[in-house]
Amino acid sequence: MNRRNPIFSKMRPLRGRLFRYGVFSCALLLAGCGASPLATFDLSAPSSGVKARSTRGVLVIPEPSAQAPTDGDRLVVRTGPSAVALVKGAQWTDRLPRLLQSRLIQTFENAKLLRSVSRPGDGVTPDHGLVWDIRRFEMDTTTGQAVVEISVKVLDTSGHVQAARIFTAQAPGDASQGETASLALDDASNNVLRQIVAWASARV
Repeated sequence: MNRRNPIFSKMRPLRGRLFRYGVFSCALLLAGCGASPLATFDLSAPSSGVKARSTRGVLVIPEPSAQAPTDGDRLVVRTGPSAVALVKGAQWTDRLPRLLQSRLIQTFENAKLLRSVSRPGDGVTPDHGLVWDIRRFEMDTTTGQAVVEISVKVLDTSGHVQAARIFTAQAPGDASQGETASLALDDASNNVLRQIVAWASARV
C-alpha cells in the first residue's frame, strides 16, 4: 500500500462496534437475544445493467461505515422520524457493511469496467480508493418502501477527494416478514450498486 496515503491504511473494519451493537440489538428485541433461531437472508450483486466506459484503473474498496443498528447483521425498520426497530426473526448472512463490501466488489467485477478491484490489504497498489458510508438501509413503515442511501467519495493515492456523491433508491416492500423485507432491500440495493459502479468507474 502507498505509504504516502494514510487514509488508505485506515480502511479496516471497525470491529469495536460489534459489542456495542450486540447490546443495542438485545435491547430492541422483545423476545430477547437468542430466544429463537433467525431466518437468514442474503443480498445479491447485479450481473448486468451497468453502463459506463471501461478504464484501466485499480480501485480499493474498504468496508463502508455505518451507525448502529445498521452496522450489524439485522434487518432494520424505521417506524418514525427518530424511531427504529428490527425485523422480527430475520438476519443477514453477515454484518451489513461487510456484506455490502463484498457485493459492491462483485458488481464491479461483473461489470468488467476496471483493471482491478480489491479490498485493503490484498497486496495491490491502487491508484484510487473508495470511501463510503451507509446512511440508510432500512424498511420504512411510514412509506411502505425499502430505502437505501449511501454516500460515496473517490480518493486519489494522496487521500484527496476527487469526487463525491450520495446515491439513493427505493423499492416497495412489506416490513412485517424477513423474506419480503429482504427482497425489497435487495432490489433497492441493486439499484444503488449499479449507480455507484457506473459513476465511480468513470472517475477511476
